[in-house]
Amino acid sequence: MAKPEHNQSLSRFILLLMTTAIAATAANLYYSQPILPLIASEFNLSNSQLGSIPALTQIGYAFALLFISPLGDSITRRRLISLLSCLLVFACGTAMLAPNYSLLLISVFLIGVSANITQQLIPFAASLVSADQKGATLGTLMMGLTIGILLSRTLSGFVGEQFGWRNVFLMSALLAALFGVLLRIFLPSNKPSTNLRYLALIKSTLALFTKHKSLQHFTLSGAFWFASFNVLWATLAIYVSDEPFNYNAQQAGLFGVIALAGVIGAKSSGKWVNKLGSKTLIMIALALAAIGFVITGLFNGSLASLIVGIILIDFAIFSAQVANQVRVFSIDPSAQSRINGIYMLGYYIGGAVGSMVGVKAFALYQWPGVVAVSIIFILLSAVFNSLAKK
Repeated sequence: MAKPEHNQSLSRFILLLMTTAIAATAANLYYSQPILPLIASEFNLSNSQLGSIPALTQIGYAFALLFISPLGDSITRRRLISLLSCLLVFACGTAMLAPNYSLLLISVFLIGVSANITQQLIPFAASLVSADQKGATLGTLMMGLTIGILLSRTLSGFVGEQFGWRNVFLMSALLAALFGVLLRIFLPSNKPSTNLRYLALIKSTLALFTKHKSLQHFTLSGAFWFASFNVLWATLAIYVSDEPFNYNAQQAGLFGVIALAGVIGAKSSGKWVNKLGSKTLIMIALALAAIGFVITGLFNGSLASLIVGIILIDFAIFSAQVANQVRVFSIDPSAQSRINGIYMLGYYIGGAVGSMVGVKAFALYQWPGVVAVSIIFILLSAVFNSLAKK
């Protein structure tokens, strides 16, 4: 097994390039959501058919976390990122030209798979800096991820409304091509940390989760707080579309701008993690998230309380994620891609569970049910964080 390279130089330019590429790539997971009504109108789709479009994008992303992410430990990351960039350009171009619903579904699945670029860049950057720089570096990268996630819906909605839904995918293809070329030119080369064959690599990924108790604790803690986050965002548009708010879809989408507080959380937590330690910082973040949910529940129907709650929740969740990834990447430097892949898979499974449970809770108990379920998830996250050694 080859030894991993540590503490290579990561210039400000390369870090900025990685951060903007992460933002542009992560946005692909959410571009389809605001333009679903436009797609439904053209293809005459039912609600269930329409729901398959964002679902298959997420399924493609989850598939890649398990079956593509580990390749970052056995293939030169610059080469792998270039291949994924080509796939992303192809998938977005196919979606743009899709003559029917079936081909569109295949395209969005491949978009989800190729968005794994994000999960190659994050461990790559972590491998290029020293241990005391990891927090600040991951904070910057997560800032890009946060911006990509939160502003993707606003950008997609504007382009779709003004120029048609197909041009959203054209925009995405052009951005993918641009960043694919820039990353190919400027990313440093690295030596793979293992020479395992593909099947052995996948088996070793699953074995790492079994081997490292700390990875289990970190993953479960992250999965539960991300579940609470998705409880909020899966039900927010439904909540504000009714009395007393009566907001339309475009107005509901503006809450994503408020959620940019997560950017501040991601950036600032990178500095605090070295001072307080990941475990303590996560506990503080979880307490802030719980307070945010309580505020929205105590003042149910108040716009001000909803805004304050969203700011606290997003700030807390993205702060916790940076702190958690710092300790995830410290588990085994020779298996960072595999460990990050299995961690993020658990993270997104938690998010999916949160979305489903949140919608169900809202249907049964309205917003108080959403708040109650979210706090339960936060408490479960705190339990597993308390079990972690650091």
